Amino acid sequence: MQFAFAIGLLGVYIGWRGIIAKMTGFYDMAGAFKYLLYGIVSGMIFAVASDEMILQFSVIESRLNIVSAFMVTVLIGSSESAFVLFLLGRPKVVALRSSTPYGWTLGLGMGAMLTSVLIVRLFDPQLPGSDFSGFDILSVLMSFSIAIIACLGNALISTYQGSGVLNSKRFKTFYISAISRSILILGLIFTLWYPLIIIFLAPILLYFWPIAQKSWLPIGLTPAASQAFRRTIRQDKRIRIAAKDRVRGERILEEE
Repeated sequence: MQFAFAIGLLGVYIGWRGIIAKMTGFYDMAGAFKYLLYGIVSGMIFAVASDEMILQFSVIESRLNIVSAFMVTVLIGSSESAFVLFLLGRPKVVALRSSTPYGWTLGLGMGAMLTSVLIVRLFDPQLPGSDFSGFDILSVLMSFSIAIIACLGNALISTYQGSGVLNSKRFKTFYISAISRSILILGLIFTLWYPLIIIFLAPILLYFWPIAQKSWLPIGLTPAASQAFRRTIRQDKRIRIAAKDRVRGERILEEE
């Protein structure tokens, strides 16, 4: 269980370093961290609900068929989206125009807790019907894939909701995010039995990743700050290459 939660938090680290770390100085990072904690606390509640109401009933105990399971997933996804909309639409957050970065960290925390619960199930060798359960190299690799997809998927969806708050499109983004969360949750649950589902989920995240960086996250910035942020993103790759290719000199010991 400790290893499962460590992998879940690894997804938070990847998501934070991937985008939020580059926005230092452009947004309130203390507030973003606070919303990460909100995501961790609320995410555990939704993760347990997904485990008890979907995974336990529909798969392990076979009490629900796929249609009923999807309807329950839509209910959970809608509850998550409503909660995210409530937090990102608070007047203080909207006044700071921080709905998108706060949405990103909020989604990271929620995704980390869903990841942790699913990995605990995956590491259980008694998981019924799964040929991939247990604690071995294959299950560990699967758990890393689940962590990345769950954390980044939730972060992208929550950031999209944040952009809807700032663009006065709250209800449109709520409906789309609710369905998206439902598909993500159900897909990740069935990944425990059919790992190839990851192949279908990963390209979707890769498609929306640049959109989040270029369109959703900078939406709350002023035109000058947005231009500086884009310049920072462009220069980041060049700086990394220059640092890697830099010819290092040799230290000279001077005698007095």
